[in-house]
Amino acid sequence: MALETWLIYVVASVALCFTPGPNSLLALSHGASHGLRKSIFTSLGGVFGFALVIAICMAGLGALLTTSALTFTTVKWIGAGYLVYLGIVAWRAPPLTVANKKQHGPTKRRRVFVQGFMAATSNPKGIIFFAAFLPQFIDPERSQLLQFFILAGTFVSIEFILELSLAGSASRLAPWLGKAGVGRWFNRITGASFIGIGGLLAAANR
Repeated sequence: MALETWLIYVVASVALCFTPGPNSLLALSHGASHGLRKSIFTSLGGVFGFALVIAICMAGLGALLTTSALTFTTVKWIGAGYLVYLGIVAWRAPPLTVANKKQHGPTKRRRVFVQGFMAATSNPKGIIFFAAFLPQFIDPERSQLLQFFILAGTFVSIEFILELSLAGSASRLAPWLGKAGVGRWFNRITGASFIGIGGLLAAANR
């Protein structure tokens, strides 16, 4: 990959990462409720999820979602259902307190990692986007494996930094969000946003 092509890809990836989506919203929510250290695992889950999506698209499977209505619909409803589930959990969560913000243990880290991974991989529109986006930057005459590491590594690095920035900002606001009224509305807005994104995904056509 030529340096000029890679720089264009960096700019495009930054623009894509800054587009609001489930993973940025999840990082914001987890930063407020779990703190920055636990949110690292959320972001790592997203990193692995996006890397998998890019691998799938480079393997040509993204075209399957474009051509198969059944496959697209199945993945779409799974993804939409998962986002609605996250929304319901966030809506019903109690306002943030110092006690529940300081929960520890491998189970919670594993859970937030899985949530980040699922948010990144459960959107078929994302797979289709990468399937259309990545070919513009792939040189068929060069190693596909090397290009995968370059393309995936660049994108997930940008996404990881953005998600950690959002989580860190939310973590610093945690004392303010700990106020009962503010925390309750934060949870409801976050939950409604997840449900709204899930609804838009469910209504989306190829």
